Amino acid sequence: MLLETHKRSDSHKALLNRAAKLLPGGTLGMFGLPAELAIVPAYGRGAKLYDVDGNEYVDYLLGSGPLILGHAHPAVVEAVQQQAAKASTFYYVNEPALELAELITSAVPCAEKIRFCSSGNEATFFALRLARAHTGREKVLKFEGAFHGVHDYAALSVWPTADYSSPDPKVESAGIPKGASDTVMMAPFNDVETTAAIIEANHGDLSAVIVEPFQRSYPPRPGFLPFLRDITTKYGIDLIFDEVVTGFRFAWGGAQERYGVVPDLACFGKIIGGGYPLAAVAGRDEIMSQCDNSRKGSPGYVYMTGTLSGNPVAAAAGVATLKELRGKNLYARIHQSTARMKSGLQSMFADAGVVAQVTGEGGVLQVVFTDREIVNYQDIRSGDVSKALTFYGTASLNGLFLGVPDKIYISAVHTDEDIEIGLRAFRAGVEALVG
Repeated sequence: MLLETHKRSDSHKALLNRAAKLLPGGTLGMFGLPAELAIVPAYGRGAKLYDVDGNEYVDYLLGSGPLILGHAHPAVVEAVQQQAAKASTFYYVNEPALELAELITSAVPCAEKIRFCSSGNEATFFALRLARAHTGREKVLKFEGAFHGVHDYAALSVWPTADYSSPDPKVESAGIPKGASDTVMMAPFNDVETTAAIIEANHGDLSAVIVEPFQRSYPPRPGFLPFLRDITTKYGIDLIFDEVVTGFRFAWGGAQERYGVVPDLACFGKIIGGGYPLAAVAGRDEIMSQCDNSRKGSPGYVYMTGTLSGNPVAAAAGVATLKELRGKNLYARIHQSTARMKSGLQSMFADAGVVAQVTGEGGVLQVVFTDREIVNYQDIRSGDVSKALTFYGTASLNGLFLGVPDKIYISAVHTDEDIEIGLRAFRAGVEALVG
């Protein structure tokens, strides 16, 4: 398992060179690895991933979260094969999509109706559109450091490089029109006082507050989500939970169940597609019915559709995934593995005298090299990035597949041995820091 260097064959290097030639930055999106860690994955089984040279890694990236059952889970593979043999898409209502809709609406407290789409990015975009139509207002409040996709209302103050100073967002992508950024306001996550002041001063213009109930890798402080529920209800503002990460990960009912707070709308992705492109917006009937096609052409109608929305192959994968999660009650396993990894990391840092915070729960962890408690984005920003790169990079060279540096995803199929392999690799990362 120990890989002192990523030794790549000539054919492997050729694939990486093709990527550099064909793809901007040599990647499929935002995620890339340093050149010395870059690989081309070939296949996966359970919690293991294999590159084109056959090298084995314990996968702690898991496709950035969708693979809660790991790679090529037999139930998911069978469901996909059966549906693909029937038809790949209909652009219409189909049985797998209906079954998935029933599973989601039965599990999620806020979900009276649901509309499928193809990505979490689309889901948050459409949820904001629904809220603006429902309230008749334009502005939105989001939280600094939150990731809600890369559309024009989301790519704002995700990675600001300065301290929080005002509700005005920082535009982080070229090509975003001023009209979009002017409708978004910003507050620090877990900060009741600042958030309340912004909402009190702007409630007449605010359509929605959108929040990751567990933001990136740090949980809400006790009382923060109930505060958001109370103040948005007071002013008739729609509360949107972005549960693309937490949905069906933290509990059967997601973060809503775990934290006991029910929003007006919620966005889902990742797990509900079982590793295939599928997402959804779910919420109160009053709001969701605005996209009922029978209302087309009437005031308040919300246009919300997509060619592959509710794709039957993706829906079949989602149904198989959710049935495994519910039927085998895998949440205890996920929480136990997460707790073991978290306590192991904390112990090795303490033993080595390395100042670091291990934040997260429910299958999502992150290591931040700071002495500050992690409660919002500015605490993450205070971390020593060079130490994180050394730590995560060394762990990657010792048999893990990771975001470098980023969240550590833990699945229902990571075994005790996988957790131990992970801890050994991370221990090598600590040794690289103190050596």
